[in-house]
Amino acid sequence: MKDKRGRFLLILGIALVVIDQVIKVLVKTNMSLGEHFNVLGEWFQILFIENKGMAFGMSFGGVIGKYALTAFRIILFIALTIWISRLLKRGKRVPTGVLVGLTLITAGALGNIFDCLFYGLVFTESAPGVVATLGHYAPFMQGKVVDMFYFPLWTWPDWVPLVGGDIFFEPVFNFADSCVTVGAIYLILFQWKFFSKDE
Repeated sequence: MKDKRGRFLLILGIALVVIDQVIKVLVKTNMSLGEHFNVLGEWFQILFIENKGMAFGMSFGGVIGKYALTAFRIILFIALTIWISRLLKRGKRVPTGVLVGLTLITAGALGNIFDCLFYGLVFTESAPGVVATLGHYAPFMQGKVVDMFYFPLWTWPDWVPLVGGDIFFEPVFNFADSCVTVGAIYLILFQWKFFSKDE
């Protein structure tokens, strides 16, 4: 009998990607690069930055590296989708939690892939004091990933060795990154027994 969870996972994945893209488009078309505002005091902010390469703003070999990175992301997305499809064919032997965790990771990957593929083609370039509009700033696969969630929870006292004066949690990330992180942590903490088996 066909596993009906596939439809649920598809709806979940689409919903997560839509939420991610709506947030990014709202930020991209309403805020200038570097602009921010507080959501819950200074410890939770919306801060608009763009990721030019890998995680945390690291670059990856210029233009050629960007194409390679985007292609790798697409291949990874396809591999995850095939894996989920094969797991669904095993039926109830595969816990729903495993499938949901993998769907979170897959949807997060797709959300950031959209930025790389299309944002350069449909938006003008963001800059300090300049809000993007519909236009063009980069070729296909050369778009920048939009990040906005910033949680500077606290600043280490100056007397703390190595990290004194630094912000405890500095990365700026997006909803897609959150999906990947939550999915991965969930699988590691609660579904590790499934992945430790031969199956």
